[in-house]
Amino acid sequence: MEIWQSVVLGTVQGLTEFLPVSSSGHIAFFQRVLNVSTQNALFLSLILHFGTLAAVCAVFYKDIIAIFKKPFKTLALLVLASVPAALVGFFTADLIEERIMESNYVGVLLGAFFMITAALLVSTEYIVKRRRKINGSCGEIDIRKATAMGVMQAVAVLPGVSRSGSTICAGLLCGGESDKTAKFSFIMSVPVILGGFVLELFKGLKSGSVQADFVANGGEYGWAIALGFISSAIVGIFAIKLMLKAVRKVNYKWFALYLLLLSVTCVVLNFTGHLGNF
Repeated sequence: MEIWQSVVLGTVQGLTEFLPVSSSGHIAFFQRVLNVSTQNALFLSLILHFGTLAAVCAVFYKDIIAIFKKPFKTLALLVLASVPAALVGFFTADLIEERIMESNYVGVLLGAFFMITAALLVSTEYIVKRRRKINGSCGEIDIRKATAMGVMQAVAVLPGVSRSGSTICAGLLCGGESDKTAKFSFIMSVPVILGGFVLELFKGLKSGSVQADFVANGGEYGWAIALGFISSAIVGIFAIKLMLKAVRKVNYKWFALYLLLLSVTCVVLNFTGHLGNF
């Protein structure tokens, strides 16, 4: 593991966690392109996610503090929205790793999931813009919107399906106001990232994978982790602010076009032997 590789992966993680293009799909793509073995980068992956968690807390710290004040409505909605992803992630994480991430056709699968995200973005932009000309939007996040966003967050455990993109689209399609929907989507990531971090860290320490990471990567691994975290957090803050602007305008077509091109690239690289399993 080279330090520059961790900085690149941290930048990718911070940028794609909040833009509607799928961080898990991009990390899987860049790990293979940069020839970073997933078997020796478990702890780095956890730290990169922790960096994006820090970015959310830095931007929305006032809103996060307000969650724990009466009448706890937002807290209850967050719990409701987090349950589907927690259940799906807990029971399918190993299956996804085995059947998708370790597949020789990972490029084809990533390409398909990127296409799903692109189709969702284009459909949402068309529907929401057309609907708002007639009916406007209903700003508050309620049980219906939180449930829909929670279900889509669970679907986004698939690499290539964007968590931020799918949850924001779900909220907007249910009539949500742009800023409030985006803010709720980003805050929704806090319990999911934190829960995933704790669970994977526990499993990694128990199996010895975390300890093996440090042995395999040598003395520079500490610097790689630190700089990966910093780049993930800083770029994550930038990505959140960029996404908030895009959501206000419901302008997703350029993200969809990018995903379309990336999808084709994944498939081509897979069949030319540059994106298969190590």
